[in-house]
Amino acid sequence: MKEVKATVSMEDTFDKLEIRVGRVVEATPEPSAPKPSYRLKVDFGKFGIRTSVGRFTQHSIEEIKDQLVLGILNFEPRQIGDVLSEALILGVQYPKADSGEATFITPRANAKIGSKLF
Repeated sequence: MKEVKATVSMEDTFDKLEIRVGRVVEATPEPSAPKPSYRLKVDFGKFGIRTSVGRFTQHSIEEIKDQLVLGILNFEPRQIGDVLSEALILGVQYPKADSGEATFITPRANAKIGSKLF
């Protein structure tokens, strides 16, 4: 069995993350990214529309548009190709895809935009 990382306190880690529900309002291929990626515009309600670049290319653009996703809003923005990625959209490895290719995490119910993950 693989070892897990060291135990940390919830207050010093998870509680400091601003993880919110957003709705993908636009998805386009991002040719300037080092690996095949999409540029997403995600509406986080009162937290605004944020740009994110992610490797969700195993999904079609039509499949991603209007989906609810979870994003971390308080990481430092990150330059990916020509785009400043302002939110990290959470995902997990897409089954049988290359390393780093992801499927996004989405709420099971139609959660309110801007809702906090807890």
